[in-house]
Amino acid sequence: MKQFELEYVLHASQKVIYDRLSSASGLSEWFADDVNQKGKIFTFMWEGSEQKAELLNKRDNRLVRFHWLDSEDEESFFEFKIEIDALTNDLSLIVTDFAEEDEIDESIELWDSQISELKQVLGI
Repeated sequence: MKQFELEYVLHASQKVIYDRLSSASGLSEWFADDVNQKGKIFTFMWEGSEQKAELLNKRDNRLVRFHWLDSEDEESFFEFKIEIDALTNDLSLIVTDFAEEDEIDESIELWDSQISELKQVLGI
């Protein structure tokens, strides 16, 4: 598994974006068809299949990190980090994820599509 990082500039409020990244209701608006949460376990549902992830870390308005429970790589995770540029005040969403070397391009396309969906939900 190889780690990769993607950056998306979003023109929206930090709190509004964080709410879409850190809550089951927010994630179900753009990331999956439906999302349920029980404690630190989030269940993501897509067209009849489901996948569970554990919330590993969360910092208000800054960071959310999950680990897929069915992943064989204990070290792997996917993370959303919000950074604000000190000079321009631009907000960047940094997505960190892991994929097999030959699946990275496919994963990047999937993230591009997901973030496009997020932008649509945010109206940006």
